[in-house]
Amino acid sequence: MKTSRRCWLTFEGGRQNEPCLWRMSQKYPDVVFDIRQASVQKDIGIMAVLFEGDGDEIDQALKFLVEQGVKVDPVEGGSMVAG
Repeated sequence: MKTSRRCWLTFEGGRQNEPCLWRMSQKYPDVVFDIRQASVQKDIGIMAVLFEGDGDEIDQALKFLVEQGVKVDPVEGGSMVAG
């Protein structure tokens, strides 16, 4: 069943310099992601991302990101970014 999920991704410990989302997209090509907001600094990267696809596939893709050392938190309430 097609669904969407909004998450905050936090990249620390050098993860902000690695292609974690690209790796996820190669392993889970049916999960579409849309980066809605991002801030990357020397020690940390934070991204608001909208994931769309099959619910189970999204769950597996997010688990993969966690295994890569990315912190994944759901966005609570409303939309991530206006527009």
